[in-house]
Amino acid sequence: MAKKNFITILGLGNILLADEGFGVHFIRWFSERRRLPNNVEAIDGGTLGYALLELVGNCRHLIVVDVIKLQDAPGSLYRFTREDLELHMPPPTSAHEIMFLDVLCKAELIEQAPDDVIFLCIVPEQYENTALEMTQTLKEKFSDMEALLLKELSYHGIVPERR
Repeated sequence: MAKKNFITILGLGNILLADEGFGVHFIRWFSERRRLPNNVEAIDGGTLGYALLELVGNCRHLIVVDVIKLQDAPGSLYRFTREDLELHMPPPTSAHEIMFLDVLCKAELIEQAPDDVIFLCIVPEQYENTALEMTQTLKEKFSDMEALLLKELSYHGIVPERR
């Protein structure tokens, strides 16, 4: 099967849990600011779990924007390869929990995985209580995350236009 997208940018997170929704909020913000070429797509992946499998298998390069819960200052930014991220992932908290890495593993099993996956992550400040608003700390990091994403896209010769 031919891959539809050269690059897919996937924002993950739960917008009901404050900073946990950073990836989703960022993708929406970025999409309003930048125009992507036809072979690059920015998608709000929310918390769709295995429903993301077809999307993941439909691109050559995948860039995931998400939070990562590390012992570091809120708003700290990280860039990981898939291999790097696996070293930093906490053990599952439930046998039923579907983590995004599970989706990638399944994509590999059916030989539909992207050629490479990059994670652009941010340390959240507030994510345990229900809140529709992100903290100001993370809102102020959108432009820093944008710079990381633009740098990542430039590695592939992609320079999104400003809207």
